[in-house]
Amino acid sequence: MNLLKQREVLLAGVIVVLILLVGLRAPVFLTTASMGNLLTDSTLLVMLALTQMFVIITRGIDLSVASNLALSGMMAALLASKYPQLPLLLVIATAVAIGLLLGLINGWLIGVLELPPIVVTLGTMSVYRGLVFVLSGGAWVSSHQMPPDFVAFPLARLFGVTHLVWIAAAMILLTWCIARHSRFGRDLYAIGNEPRSARTIGIPSAKRLLWTYGLSGAMAGLCGYLWVARYAVAYTEIAYGFEFTVIAACVIGGISIAGGVGTVAGAVLGALFLAVINNALPIVKVSPFWQSALTGIVILTAVLINARGDKKGSRQILPLQILNQTDNRKAA
Repeated sequence: MNLLKQREVLLAGVIVVLILLVGLRAPVFLTTASMGNLLTDSTLLVMLALTQMFVIITRGIDLSVASNLALSGMMAALLASKYPQLPLLLVIATAVAIGLLLGLINGWLIGVLELPPIVVTLGTMSVYRGLVFVLSGGAWVSSHQMPPDFVAFPLARLFGVTHLVWIAAAMILLTWCIARHSRFGRDLYAIGNEPRSARTIGIPSAKRLLWTYGLSGAMAGLCGYLWVARYAVAYTEIAYGFEFTVIAACVIGGISIAGGVGTVAGAVLGALFLAVINNALPIVKVSPFWQSALTGIVILTAVLINARGDKKGSRQILPLQILNQTDNRKAA
């Protein structure tokens, strides 16, 4: 069994061991209520890591995801507060549409104009964050200004589980299907492994990158509404710096920053690992400094493991897939 296949199992084992160790120190951490809160707290990070995974697989990065979330969430809150009679589904759809548009802007600049992803998304990160302040006038939208159903939906329960968890589960299933059972997903891996070869065999790289960043933006838009509604407040610094946590979750989950390698399970487990740390360390009274330091150490360790995996030839899987795609495209 190769390193990448083992990695998810090992990471899952580390998460279980970490939960048990914290439980020995603070038994309250192992209660049903605490585990339910842990799952709910991890959902937004899980969802953002899923689409960030697609971006990183193509050798890209989306630094604007948290700013997109903030702008989409603020616009959803302003819309709901000004027009409380609007159906909740329409407000959510508007947030997703705003996020999708912002993501497509990134995708057009990167895929069509072929600008560097880190430069583009660093720029749009600042632009989107600035727009949050401009459109809101720097004012907060508080819970009493939002319709009751707008605020209640994320934490409402279905079969004893919050809507946030059900939505995250649906997104996991959707991204798994895209990654494993669609031409779009296979093309992303091919682009990440060999960009020139991908173009040579006819993969529409510009179009794929356009919609990859579009997906990342749409997920950020959905999470924008969920974030604002869950915490019942919208302000200019929503999710400030959260993009680095999302990227960290992907790296810890084994998504290679060199592109072409990564799984949905890895992204989910990476996000869960960070959620466990963020929820557990305060319970055992670890200072915020050590929380940040420990997270940084874990990220550096994950990067080293990923680099060793690349050197051992883990990226040699995709050329065969590219050849198969070539045959299929010729046959078509």
